[in-house]
Amino acid sequence: MQACSLLRCALIGALSICATHVSAQGAPKLADAAEARTARAFDAARQQGPLALHAFLAAMPKGGDLHNHLSGAVYAESWIAQAAADGLCVDIATSSLIDKHRVSAPNCGDGQRPAADALNDQHFYDTLVDVFSMRSFVPSAGNSGHDHFFDSFGRFQAVSPERHMGDWLTEVSTRAATQNEQYLELMVTPPFAHARELARTLGWQADFDAMRKQLLAHGLKDDMAADEQLLTQALAERKRQQHCDSAQADPGCAVQMRFLYQVLRGAAPERVFAQTLLGFELASADPRWVGINFVMPEDGYLSMRDYDLQMHMLQYLHRLYPKVHISLHAGELAPGLVPPGGLRFHIREAIDVAHAERIGHGVDVMYEDHPESLLEEMAQRHVMVEINLTSNDVILGVRGADHPLPIYLQHGVPVALSTDDEGVSRIDLTHEYVRAAEDFGLSYATLKQLARNSLTYSFLPGESLWASKACQGDALGDSHPGAACQRFLAGSEKATVQWVLESRLLAFEQVH
Repeated sequence: MQACSLLRCALIGALSICATHVSAQGAPKLADAAEARTARAFDAARQQGPLALHAFLAAMPKGGDLHNHLSGAVYAESWIAQAAADGLCVDIATSSLIDKHRVSAPNCGDGQRPAADALNDQHFYDTLVDVFSMRSFVPSAGNSGHDHFFDSFGRFQAVSPERHMGDWLTEVSTRAATQNEQYLELMVTPPFAHARELARTLGWQADFDAMRKQLLAHGLKDDMAADEQLLTQALAERKRQQHCDSAQADPGCAVQMRFLYQVLRGAAPERVFAQTLLGFELASADPRWVGINFVMPEDGYLSMRDYDLQMHMLQYLHRLYPKVHISLHAGELAPGLVPPGGLRFHIREAIDVAHAERIGHGVDVMYEDHPESLLEEMAQRHVMVEINLTSNDVILGVRGADHPLPIYLQHGVPVALSTDDEGVSRIDLTHEYVRAAEDFGLSYATLKQLARNSLTYSFLPGESLWASKACQGDALGDSHPGAACQRFLAGSEKATVQWVLESRLLAFEQVH
């Protein structure tokens, strides 16, 4: 009874309705007919143009977003409001927030201006929105989309996560709910001041094992308590803001979240190793942190110089912490951004050396050595690629025929659409679905599979729905699965969210 109750709660929370029971024998034919009818509606919407297509895809269940940086997901308008509330100042020369509080406006000092002024000065407000995001950006000599994009993070990073991380979680989960998403894996860099200082004090050692022992012996784990407390407080604040314990719970409450520990790859080797070790330790102790990812521009000097070294760091730590999942930004490169040699090995090393289970971006795959064999390996090993179409366009200038999405699909490599930094890019996940449909002519059935992939390749615990025979005789998404299926779903968080997605798809296809 408990398993059935848990499943029904998940379904009701996701749909606010109960799916009509369909016999297992009749389900495939009815499901096929509903999908075919929905595919025709999708084709009709596409013929009408992008506005109709957007309306159709906004309502389509999209599973999850697996490549989403929390700070980059927050819109510029939120940064301005929070900076104003906290009494932060703006450096006029750089349009960057200053990490200090003020008692009154004159205390901002020379060359600075209260962020709160933007609430009464539209020109100032627009300036901040434009520098905190890609809005209105036009490339010019010495000012590329790549640089403007990555520079934006430094301009708003003074807003305190201790004060506002709960606000950010509310924002992204509310937006996800409006698009019929149900799961987010958010990349976050929690505080690691002690680990950073230890790395500076101890210095670099080529012996990974000796360095790990020294870091742990000198209290590397001291950062963990603060990191766990920060996340606990943020989740509690999100829950409060969305009234999740009340009858008036916001739809965003139904969006599940897990977190990936971001490691800043553009730093000295000792700091990268210390932070990576801290991330593995945290993910081993706190199930809310489901994996590791390396961030910052892949084309940066230290990122390029130390790429092989960093992959071997991950290889070593994966051996010690095999249950911690790894997803890596790899191949977020394009010709001309780095020398040709820099395009030849990043994706392969991420998979073969660092044990990456998912690849973020993977744009330069056809410039890798022996790309066909690499694609075959990715397909055989089910290494999923997180596709970020708008991000690849605005940062790398890669779009349309230059993008490898069709190649991945042709080779059977699993892919899913994701947003990367929806706030900075001024998009959402629906926008990426529309773009995939328009730029690459993807069918409804393909988009539906991509939505399923977003949950199949999530780092949620438990066996995938598609890997088990426990629910084979049940209609997908049925609110009354058989006893064996109920027991299986009760033991797998991943399969449960997959089942909810099937329920959402069933409801969606019944009305389209």
